[in-house]
Amino acid sequence: MRVLVTGGAGYIGSHTLLELMAQGHEVCVLDNYSNATPEVLTRVRALSNGAVMDFTGDVRDPEKLDEVMQGFAPDAVIHFAGLKAVGESTEKPLLYYDVNVAGTLALLNAMDRAGVKKLIFSSSATVYGDPVYLPYDEAHPTNPTSVYGQTKLMAENMLTAWTSAQPDTSAVLLRYFNPVGAHASSRIGEDPKDIPNNLMPFIAQVAVGKREALTVFGDDYDTPDGTGLRDYIHVVDLARAHVAALDYADQNTGARPFNVGTGDSYSVRDMVAAFERASGKTIPTKLAGRRAGDIAAMQADASRAKAELGWEATHALDDMTASTWAWQSANPHGYDRGDPKK
Repeated sequence: MRVLVTGGAGYIGSHTLLELMAQGHEVCVLDNYSNATPEVLTRVRALSNGAVMDFTGDVRDPEKLDEVMQGFAPDAVIHFAGLKAVGESTEKPLLYYDVNVAGTLALLNAMDRAGVKKLIFSSSATVYGDPVYLPYDEAHPTNPTSVYGQTKLMAENMLTAWTSAQPDTSAVLLRYFNPVGAHASSRIGEDPKDIPNNLMPFIAQVAVGKREALTVFGDDYDTPDGTGLRDYIHVVDLARAHVAALDYADQNTGARPFNVGTGDSYSVRDMVAAFERASGKTIPTKLAGRRAGDIAAMQADASRAKAELGWEATHALDDMTASTWAWQSANPHGYDRGDPKK
């Protein structure tokens, strides 16, 4: 299949490119490099020994989208392009609605103009909000507590309406939990351009001396050690879920949500301890108040993905932390900022 990957130079997108190519799919990337670098695609090409067509542009730009659709003629789209920081979304709500909602709208309009019928959407478990019960299944009420989660839910609703209005279309809504880890080669991984908003890259940057200490946002949650519990998933498992979702979209129509997680949850302190085991480093921490939009606990029921996509996570916690450390220690300055392996 010919697959357009928006945001394909990003953390999850780059790992998904490798999994798609390993299964014989042709790929094309559209990325504005707001939180990525072209070096990522150089490494993906080297690791895959394959071709990656790429366009530089914004998913909100109709003319660029038409250029990509005409130049590549995709059979399906995997839509990663978007903003993802819960805290930042509270500070910059209009930007998040513009990129995450208006960007998805612009993409769907371009797909309609080009006759593309299949879309895999990078959604989020934040659409559920505070848990009514755990683990979350796909029938759990959606009530996001952050602007970020609201934009993901609005995009999901848009995709559901799109498929309802056009019965020959398919949208797979992948509700991610917390992606971590890196490719086994240590050549691609998570490299935020600014201060990391997610736990694992921040811990990794502390371990290599780039940051002084990890800030723990709240230790008074109703959890065993007071810190937030999250369901972490290895990025390679997550990438493989997109390939499974693509196969599903090729055989099914309509919109269907799937949780993509492990069903296990770990606290912030659990993750620090696991990373200390993997790296042999001590991770200094300091305490701060809770962040707006954060909740106490998240945990996935991923049984639907196993039953209908034929997918389940295979990497355990120690795989996640060991691969993160291997990536960060081999690339202490990221992709193109003094990386000795460049």
